[in-house]
This record gives sequence, structure tokens and C-alpha cells, in this order.
Amino acid sequence: NSSIITMNKYGEEGPGAPGTVNHSIFTLNNQQFMAIDNADATAIPFTPAMSFAINCDSEEEIDYLYARLSTNGRVMMELAPLEPIARKFAWVEDRFGISWQLNLPSFGE
Repeated sequence: NSSIITMNKYGEEGPGAPGTVNHSIFTLNNQQFMAIDNADATAIPFTPAMSFAINCDSEEEIDYLYARLSTNGRVMMELAPLEPIARKFAWVEDRFGISWQLNLPSFGE
């Protein structure tokens, strides 16, 4: 369920090493992503501007993911109802600095 949609590589003119990826659009399990190279090596830290979102099927699942992902990480939004959108919702940063939005949709969604 994954594929590369486009991939542009640097040529001899640079600024990256010839043949390395400048820009790509790809899917992972049918979810589309875009990646852009940082050819000038500017230090850009992970930010919550990009989060992985998980729609959970049960309270047990969201409670488990919240506990595991927030361990040694950072809680940006506590696990709580977010009505009318979610029975439970949380936003956490895992121990690697990756941002996750966890959602248990409201009934009937």
C-alpha cells in the first residue's frame, strides 16, 4: 500500500550532491507525504507543525497509545474529551521528538 509518486533528484548544478533526492511525494499505507531536502544543512528541529494522526477504535487503544507515546516525551494536550469532535483526544511528543495526535472519534462519526 505504498508507492513513490514523484522524485526529483539533484543534477550536477546542485546544490545537493548529484543523484540525491531534492523533493519527493510518496504514500505509506495509502497516506500521502511530501519530503523536501535540506541541502544547505540548516539546523531545523522537529516541530509539532507535522504530526502523525491516529484515529483509535477503542478507549483501551487510545489509553495505551497515550501512555506509551508520552513516556519520556512531552504532553502538549492532555488526554480528555474534545466534544463534539472526539470522545477522547490528546497531542503528545514522543521521546524522539515526533508529534502524535490521538483521536477517539465521537459516537456516530
